[in-house]
Amino acid sequence: MEVLVSTDDVLAIDIGATNIKFARVDREGRLLGPLKRRATPYPCTPERLVAWVTQRIQRNEVERVGVGFPGEFDDGHVVRPGNLSRPGGVGTALDDDLDRLWSGFALESTLRRATSRDVRVVNDATLAALGCSRGVGRELVVTLGTGCGLALRVEGRRQRVRDLGRTMFSQELTYDQALGERARARDGEEWRGVVRRAVGELAAEFGATTVYLAGGNARRIARDHFEGAQFAFEIVGNEVSLRGAARLFEPNVAAVQPSEHS
Repeated sequence: MEVLVSTDDVLAIDIGATNIKFARVDREGRLLGPLKRRATPYPCTPERLVAWVTQRIQRNEVERVGVGFPGEFDDGHVVRPGNLSRPGGVGTALDDDLDRLWSGFALESTLRRATSRDVRVVNDATLAALGCSRGVGRELVVTLGTGCGLALRVEGRRQRVRDLGRTMFSQELTYDQALGERARARDGEEWRGVVRRAVGELAAEFGATTVYLAGGNARRIARDHFEGAQFAFEIVGNEVSLRGAARLFEPNVAAVQPSEHS
């Protein structure tokens, strides 16, 4: 029997290093059903993740699917897989063989072929930025979860920026290590201080007029932590990336401009 597929709704899938969130949303990004979470499957090879995502897509009668990928992603391909190259998840060592399997992998076209649906994939911080940016000024999004991510939109247009997670924050720690969940669980007060410092430095580097904190740990930061900052500040939380999935299907919204910081 032929499956009836909706042309208006979007299946939003946000792949994280710990969990994968997914929900059906309307064209405005409003949730149409419960937000579901499942543990990210490890070791997370491309084949295993594609099979997992394909199964979820085929269970939903939607034509359009927006996916956030937790690593550096460009033009339909994985550049660097972030924490997915850790065979046992966060806390285990990076695996060079797994990293090579992901490098250059055509995730978007592979999912399109496997599902016969209109699947669009971007970096997860980019997806969050789509869900919260207003298209005015220089809007910086910092995601705080298992690791951390970064996205920048200038007057509503996406700018290319570096993959933040593996970049060195200090001589000893990457941004993922300094701002991620393991650091927060170890010492929450110290972690909040590091977040304030890091966000302030990133805002200055990119000339941000507005900074949004997204991701599961954004709720652990209070607005007054940035009182007196030279930029507007908002906490947008953990579901904003699901709203961003709907915007992937607006004309030209995924177009990327070269950045002076690339």
